[in-house]
Amino acid sequence: MAIETIMAAERNNNITDTIRSYSKRLFGFIRQRVASKEDAEDILQDVFYQFAGNPEPIEQATSWLFTVARNKITDSYRKKKLPLVNDLSFTAAQDDEGFDWKEVLFTTNDSPESTYLRNLFWEELQEALDELPKEQREVFIQNELEDVPFKDIAAKTGVPVATLISRKRYAVLHLRDRLAGLKDELLNY
Repeated sequence: MAIETIMAAERNNNITDTIRSYSKRLFGFIRQRVASKEDAEDILQDVFYQFAGNPEPIEQATSWLFTVARNKITDSYRKKKLPLVNDLSFTAAQDDEGFDWKEVLFTTNDSPESTYLRNLFWEELQEALDELPKEQREVFIQNELEDVPFKDIAAKTGVPVATLISRKRYAVLHLRDRLAGLKDELLNY
């Protein structure tokens, strides 16, 4: 009984030490990739909750934590309907080559192939968003992913609506170009 108590206390200390060691860096990593501080805090909490509840030993804590964080970020984008997809012409019933993007991105089918394609899309989208200048990324995320009207963004930031629309337009053009390669790659696979 005493050995189990000692082992449990040691595990709790290891978890606490890991959380202390990584929380600031991990929060910064997450915060750069999500729209709000609150979202970053929620994702960080989910990562550490998963870490604390993991029954398996973790050999590379840093790699494990950042991988889980990246997956949680992707999941948070995935949970939100993505109006961008309409703008990128991915949800048209079928494109010229007969490829139905709507089936790939919004299907409830959890086959390994559809899960892989959805994950690939969301990862590419995240990378493409990370490439944008901060102002373009923020207005795009707020307007498209969080459904915040331009008028509200303008009131909050003091940036004119016309400027916000322009920033979003540049973001959409970049994302359209960036994700076109993924479409071509999938069609030629």
